[in-house]
Amino acid sequence: MKSILPLLLLASIPAFPALAADPAPASKEAVVQKMLDPTQNASAFKDPQAFAAWANSMSNPAASAAMAQAGMDPATYVRLLSGMMNPASLQNYMQFSDPSIAMKWMGAGLDPRLLSSLGGMVANPQMYGNWMQAPVNPQMWAPAQQMLNPQMYGNWLQAPMSPGAVNTMMAPMNPGMYTNWAGAVADPRTYGSMGQMMNMPGMVPGMMPAIDPAILMKLLQAMPAAPAR
Repeated sequence: MKSILPLLLLASIPAFPALAADPAPASKEAVVQKMLDPTQNASAFKDPQAFAAWANSMSNPAASAAMAQAGMDPATYVRLLSGMMNPASLQNYMQFSDPSIAMKWMGAGLDPRLLSSLGGMVANPQMYGNWMQAPVNPQMWAPAQQMLNPQMYGNWLQAPMSPGAVNTMMAPMNPGMYTNWAGAVADPRTYGSMGQMMNMPGMVPGMMPAIDPAILMKLLQAMPAAPAR
């Protein structure tokens, strides 16, 4: 039994053939949009290859400038709040309970291609040159110049009345949102392969019947209200 784990780790090493080459960095706008989306901002940490690509993109100071620029846009926070109320955000983080993710990282820790990819990124002189030139790069000063733009403050004053902000604030009043959340909690796919093991009807038929979230919501609505004191 003691030899099973090393064999599994060694068997998982060939699953990372793309790590032999440095992953191409994504555009700074795509990186920032993904990082500020609660429904997918953890994807870079679920797969070693995706993490290497994310680290390569974040090593560029332009990504930090794009992040600061997005922080001045009120629509960014509306999308962030809307994403937090999306049941997909639960799936985004609960999938870390999947043992296959830990096995991927344990296998990647034994793969010299991932270590050489990250080490080459750190030892790349161009990365340090980009950061040394950042203070004199006009692109890095764009967020500071944005603070002098009166239109930015007008956007913030109008943000609470924008249709997107109103729809986001009204979302908690929609009973369908809670039904969707209950369905995401009861869905075994939310938890990856761990959810498949928790799905007892598939293992022992009739032992734990599946529960329909819509039926639960109807039962809660049918319950009498607590008497007022």
